[in-house]
Amino acid sequence: MFSRRNFLKKSALTSLLGAGSLIWNQDALAKSGRKRKKRARPIVISTWNHGMAANEEAWKTLSAGGAALDAVEKGVMVPESDPNVRSVGYGGFPDRDGNVTLDACIMDHHSNCGSVAFLQHIKNPIAVARKVMEETPHVMLVGEGAYRFAREKGFPHENLLTEKARRDWEKWKEKSKYQPVINIENHDTIGMLALDAQGNLSGSCTTSGAAWKLHGRVGDSPIIGAGLFVDNEVGGACATGLGEAVIRTAASTIVVELMRQGMHPNEACCEAVDRIIRKHKNHPDMPHLQVGILALNKDGEAGGFSIRSGFNYAVCDAEEKNRMVDAGYRMKWN
Repeated sequence: MFSRRNFLKKSALTSLLGAGSLIWNQDALAKSGRKRKKRARPIVISTWNHGMAANEEAWKTLSAGGAALDAVEKGVMVPESDPNVRSVGYGGFPDRDGNVTLDACIMDHHSNCGSVAFLQHIKNPIAVARKVMEETPHVMLVGEGAYRFAREKGFPHENLLTEKARRDWEKWKEKSKYQPVINIENHDTIGMLALDAQGNLSGSCTTSGAAWKLHGRVGDSPIIGAGLFVDNEVGGACATGLGEAVIRTAASTIVVELMRQGMHPNEACCEAVDRIIRKHKNHPDMPHLQVGILALNKDGEAGGFSIRSGFNYAVCDAEEKNRMVDAGYRMKWN
């Protein structure tokens, strides 16, 4: 039967498809014959090889029936505290002036979120971000203000520039060529998403940012909607790679909204990556641009996709334990 409502729905869908967008919804998913695979929860996923140790810590909380929020905080604190992880927290590469500056954010199943950016001398910025979320009326604190807040909350002042990182910085200064390139050798950031036994989602993201960056530069990792986004009705997403490209496209939000329309996490990450490529096809960053996106939906389905080869992520659940997964990609490195 014809109705104005049905006509408007069909017209809107036709317009979106005509614009080249990949639009999926629950009805289309059902008609396609593809059924969602509901995995046994809980489950935790995180970016890169250092996600393995982070997952192990997070799994202690999840397997005991604990909250996803606690899991994603405790999990990423492992690489934050590890001096051998060169792109997160203590041991991370400094900026071009020799300062280690950290960014982090966290988001829970109620859409509460907290963030710190350009934070110095505090080893675990994710814990400070949670304090911002739970003990202030704000979402983000930056720079000196974030540092003062952390000290007021009892976090110790620490020198985060390790001897190894200092030597690398001294070597870089010989040429001082500013090239914030993210590639398969320079794994930046850890993003983590978790679904707990109660069916609630949370996420975290933390980094020391691009090596040799301009003093004061902030990437996507502490920005809700760019480096991390969680909607407990749908799923969560986090990003890694060149933060400027992630910010320009609000990548994590895009992935969550595509999952809301019915896309599998892999499909949503793929579509978001393709959008980043299209937006940057004539951009000077494109020849060396790498972005990887990770997603987890409400059913416990996980996925990831990247612009170039080399992106992998860790997955841990009760069925298959902790393991690495190589993500799909659009291009190989030259």
